[in-house]
Amino acid sequence: WPQRRLDHTLVAVGLRGGEPSALPPLRDVRRLGGLQLLEHRIEIVHSEVEHRLLPPEPVVVLLGGPSGAGKSRLADRLARRHGWCVVRLDDFYRDGDEPGLPRSSDLDAVDWDDPRSWNAEDAIAALEELVRTGRARVPSYDISTSRRTGTRTVATAPGAPVLAEGIFVAELVGPLRERGLLASAWCVTRPRALTALLRLVRDLREARKPPLLLLRRGLALHRVEPRVVDRLVQAGATPASPGRVAAALEAAHGR
Repeated sequence: WPQRRLDHTLVAVGLRGGEPSALPPLRDVRRLGGLQLLEHRIEIVHSEVEHRLLPPEPVVVLLGGPSGAGKSRLADRLARRHGWCVVRLDDFYRDGDEPGLPRSSDLDAVDWDDPRSWNAEDAIAALEELVRTGRARVPSYDISTSRRTGTRTVATAPGAPVLAEGIFVAELVGPLRERGLLASAWCVTRPRALTALLRLVRDLREARKPPLLLLRRGLALHRVEPRVVDRLVQAGATPASPGRVAAALEAAHGR
């Protein structure tokens, strides 16, 4: 019962979100005896309190840019090379049958390039939890069926960059900066024709939507790409090619 009581106390004061305690069971440290056991417990609880009360480190790196510009590939390469955590912002899309989704009159379909089709609040909350605690539950989203399929846990090491990549980075720059979480924001760019070609090949390979819709959407995105880049730059993102972004991040984070 002492273990359960300590768990309940931590939940009550906001140090735990109702999850089982990560503290070692009393039976594992009972051999320490009286005062040593008390000292051991106090040190662990103090560490948890300190972790929650200290301001979070600004470690979130936002990778935005036009669809198909290479954000995901860049994030994956950095993750493989350095072990950095990647959060897919596309996983925070709303379900396709949710009422009130924005629609594109040109495509006669849901406008998945409109920020209103995406849940910014959930994305911000997940990133903040990840930075503050080292772990967070995030959705898994299937673009081909336009719905969430479950959740998964992502984790990061203390002080390591957290790469958040997606097309709605402009919606996150301000809120993350206000919370002291933002390390940097980037607009990944490359030649428009190359971006359009790679986007179409990717979308067809992954069967994201019906082929005709993908083609029509691709042409529309090609037309508005300069506005997408301008909006990101105005929000505070730095435009650069994937290679230049990678070089800058590796230099900045000492890896």
